[in-house]
Amino acid sequence: MAIFLLLFLCSALSLASSSSINDQPRTFIVKVQYDAKPSIFPTPKHWYESSLASISPRNTSSSSDSRVIHTYDTVFHGFSVKLSPLEALQLQTLPHIIAVIPERVRQVQTTRSPEFLGLKTTDSAGLLKESDFGSDLVIGVIDTGIWPERASFHDRDLGSIPAKWKGVCVSGKDFDATSACNRKLIGARYFCKGYEATNGKMNESSEYRSPRDSDGHGTHTASISAGRYVFPASTLGYARGVAAGMAPKARLAVYKVCWNSGCYDSDILAAFDSAVADGVDVISLSVGGVVVPFYLDSIAIGAFGASDRGVFVSASAGNGGPGGLTVTNVAPWVTTVGAGTLDRDFPANVKLGSGKVIPGVSVYSGPGLSPGKLYPLVYAGNVDQGGDGYSSSLCLEGSLDPKFVKGKIVLCDRGINSRAAKGEVVKKAGGVGMILANGVFDGEGLVADCHVLPATSVGASNGDEIRKYISVATKSKSPPTATIVFGGTKLGIRPAPVVASFSARGPNPESPDILKPDVIAPGLNILAAWPDKVGPSGIPSDKRRTEFNILSGTSMACPHVSGLAALLKAAHPEWSPAAIRSALMTTAYTDDNRGETMLDESTGNTSTVLDFGAGHVHPQKAMDPGLIYDLTSYDYVDFLCNSNYTTNNIQVITRKAADCSGAKRAGHAGNLNYPSLSVVFQQYGKHKMSTHFIRTVTNVGDATAEYKVSIKPPTGASVTVQPETLVFRRSGQKLNFLVRVEVRPVELSSGGTSMRSGSIVWSDGKHTVTSPIVLTMQQPL
Repeated sequence: MAIFLLLFLCSALSLASSSSINDQPRTFIVKVQYDAKPSIFPTPKHWYESSLASISPRNTSSSSDSRVIHTYDTVFHGFSVKLSPLEALQLQTLPHIIAVIPERVRQVQTTRSPEFLGLKTTDSAGLLKESDFGSDLVIGVIDTGIWPERASFHDRDLGSIPAKWKGVCVSGKDFDATSACNRKLIGARYFCKGYEATNGKMNESSEYRSPRDSDGHGTHTASISAGRYVFPASTLGYARGVAAGMAPKARLAVYKVCWNSGCYDSDILAAFDSAVADGVDVISLSVGGVVVPFYLDSIAIGAFGASDRGVFVSASAGNGGPGGLTVTNVAPWVTTVGAGTLDRDFPANVKLGSGKVIPGVSVYSGPGLSPGKLYPLVYAGNVDQGGDGYSSSLCLEGSLDPKFVKGKIVLCDRGINSRAAKGEVVKKAGGVGMILANGVFDGEGLVADCHVLPATSVGASNGDEIRKYISVATKSKSPPTATIVFGGTKLGIRPAPVVASFSARGPNPESPDILKPDVIAPGLNILAAWPDKVGPSGIPSDKRRTEFNILSGTSMACPHVSGLAALLKAAHPEWSPAAIRSALMTTAYTDDNRGETMLDESTGNTSTVLDFGAGHVHPQKAMDPGLIYDLTSYDYVDFLCNSNYTTNNIQVITRKAADCSGAKRAGHAGNLNYPSLSVVFQQYGKHKMSTHFIRTVTNVGDATAEYKVSIKPPTGASVTVQPETLVFRRSGQKLNFLVRVEVRPVELSSGGTSMRSGSIVWSDGKHTVTSPIVLTMQQPL
């Protein structure tokens, strides 16, 4: 409580320093002591309104004038409300108020995917057959809504809606629930009160006040997780084939929380509350933001409530890569998903006048460049009309002078505006084509976009080479020229998978004892369903229409895992969310299709556990993992205790009072029964450092089995496991083992760090159960 009040007071004082403390109202999420409600109030909402009235005369008991935005009673007990900082401080003093949490705004972060993951409908056995394609499992997608008319969401040959379902379809602008929902799309809601509390009434000319998707992101992610089989499918002729989601027969329920200005915490928490109450089995959340302590994180709070009810939560790791400490959605009860590539590419190479060919990628279909013709080539940074070469090089609106650009191919730098928007700027200025060069931060990672003119993307080093060519040729008697050669769709690309450059990386900024991301899944250039009134480039001027679109991001990787979780839950109804995550992690692989460790797309070097977590998901092996690392809500409470969260902090997250005395005696935060093992050593002097991990595995394979351990210790470390053999006599039996780690200090500069990794593998000759082990050495300042 003291820590929270200190943070809160700092925030309030910061606001007060710029204006009167009463002049800056904002939305807060309020956690209440639910069992303290006096019986005089017929509903919790009446009680909340009375609490507000006690601190401010502005509140009234009239429901039409209520200041309460949302009430929460499933994954969270409390409400959201718009308050001035002073009112928030006053509300915090009431005895039944546990916490007042400032709202944050979040942002949203396939024909080939099933085949690449080994999910083949022709197999006589396997995960799809064992799970009946996910039939009767419900995936809740918290996102930007859905375009229900797409063929990916038809309900032909599906059985009746599962009897357990308690949700509804809500009508709204251009969304008639009776025709939009069916036996596939069984639920649809929208949450905009938090958005409107901050921004005022929405502009319904640009947004649908309904579950209908005006952005495309939600339609795309929903079809990745559970889209039906559709043939033929393509985007502008690219990636032709059969489109399908991971769990084609699973039911969908969409919860629209994201609007033009973002996704608001109060609405996200309301979506979690409704989804769990409705009866979803899996929640897919391709939304993220900054990392904060879990008791201030509405996604972590909502996800804990879902997990506590047996609902698996998959969330995107974020697109902040390739830098370290960029991963988001890092709570251990959330399965955090990074992005990898498929063995498919869309080459669009640059041919320079010098004869040099530069590799690039693009999804462009339209009036092309004349075959064999070389066009004048200019660098946007050299054709600035206002003297600001930097902004011109980014191809911002109005930065290009048509006199220098018309009829030419323009080299632009990435940054600020979207990649497709840069092409629009070039096209408006009269350019005939665009080459988009990555910056140093983006490295060599390439994303194929549906450009509005002939365009391609190239890596940072190749961008430097093209700039050098332009500079040298400009000074010579042979002006620079180029063309772009589009290669269509190429399959069988090697190496694959590769960790996508944009995929957010560890270590975990909030809980270094928990390795994040957990796994990676396909997230680069993924084909999935798309709305009818949004152009494939996503920019308003694009009037092209396509039923499917190709997008990239951890937003696309997350629903792959959501769909796989539904398949695993259908095949193993008794498995907990932690068991499903364990199966996905311990069977994941780290080698690409060359048999070598996966590469990091941004550098071309070998990737690490901080990039891919336990590895790339392997659905068929996850169906039969042999052993699982299971967890309960009580284990997470012990973890929070050992992470030095106060009992008040823990109650905000878990809805229950916590007794940390027993947990403290149990050890440290790294003893959470997680499928990966991570420890941070602070180096003081030259003495050896050591720690231990306690783990429990449950036999879900053959009734009698004997597992032997093999250890690949991190470089310079000593790792022992006791016992070295686990003998199981029955299915469901649990056995413990102890891992001891010892390491000597390494040479580090002040404040420096060094990461080393290894693995612990249990095998019975049939199953291979792998856990990464990560040691981080830090030299204090």
